[in-house]
Amino acid sequence: MLPIISEEIATQAFNEIFKDMPAWRKQMIHYLKEENPEVNTAIIEAANKTDLDPKAVALGAYMTYHLIEMAAKENDALMNFVE
Repeated sequence: MLPIISEEIATQAFNEIFKDMPAWRKQMIHYLKEENPEVNTAIIEAANKTDLDPKAVALGAYMTYHLIEMAAKENDALMNFVE
């Protein structure tokens, strides 16, 4: 089951991403090459097999990955919270 992406997480991610979107996209390419190379390859292949702008397709996929990753970390932190 995928974690819930709250409005707070989305706002935080979008502020980070759109501060310098081209640089952020390049950073995610390198991050995913290390973190999850299979997903990175799938994103690049999908982006190149569309009639749409490949950079825009890749950006959407990287944004989605990042949002899910942020939400998962927040959910883990809540589940492991100890008073």
